[in-house]
Amino acid sequence: MKLGVVFPQTEIGTDPAVIKDYAQTAEGLGYEYLLAFDHVLGADPNRPRKLTGPYTYKDPFHEPFVLFGYLAGVTQTLELATGVIILPQRQTALVAKQATEVDVLSGGRLRLGVGIGWNHVEYQALNKNFGNRGKRSEEQVILLKELWTTELVTFNGKYHTIEAAGLNPLPVQRPIPIWFGGSADAALRRMARLGDGWMSSSRLPDENTETVLNKIRAYLQEAGRDPATFGLDPWIVIGKHPESEWLELAERWRALGATHLGVNTMRAGFTSPQQHIEAIQRFKEIVAV
Repeated sequence: MKLGVVFPQTEIGTDPAVIKDYAQTAEGLGYEYLLAFDHVLGADPNRPRKLTGPYTYKDPFHEPFVLFGYLAGVTQTLELATGVIILPQRQTALVAKQATEVDVLSGGRLRLGVGIGWNHVEYQALNKNFGNRGKRSEEQVILLKELWTTELVTFNGKYHTIEAAGLNPLPVQRPIPIWFGGSADAALRRMARLGDGWMSSSRLPDENTETVLNKIRAYLQEAGRDPATFGLDPWIVIGKHPESEWLELAERWRALGATHLGVNTMRAGFTSPQQHIEAIQRFKEIVAV
């Protein structure tokens, strides 16, 4: 089970030196990946057609592809994972290009987590349809794989048309691994057909999580795929669990088949980047036994 850190997007600040220090410390501690959340815009939760998600315009977010371009140059082994890029609010060919650039600059260290999101304000601002985002995302994933593996692509889908065009350079990984977020049944079927793993936002490794995993494994078998080749990447939110529970939670995730496990230090009451660094140091000491 690989251990990773959830980049503390909303609390780390904007100093490039601090961001570099955090990533290099995580790498030096032996963490194998860094996962970053994605939001383009935050909104006023009390606006008309209220938002019910966990973030607002008060929460700062670094853009993952730009962030990873920077981190690619200051790290050497750390896998860079998006958790998750809100794919349907972005242009597919541009995502393919941006992901390719990160993969090239990092020497093949990108893992692209994708999802459909909940923030309809972002979709409106980016001129994308919120209502059909699930259906479009499936075609987007198919097209991404085509663009990453074929020099010249001709694609005529319901939502995309490309005539004899392609990316140059192509990525190091062909294709770049695509992992899915979400737990709705449609999302589970989609990831079983097209994905390499599930980025689980489940708060606990409990019976409900096991039920979802059993569904995914059944859908994988229906699609003719081996469940053993499909990854699972949850995270432990240390602001909700005391230090005494970390090892037990990690072992419970391992027993459920987790291939990756991240530590999320946001909303733990920290007031400085150094406290986030100290927290990932302590987590590694306890869990990596």
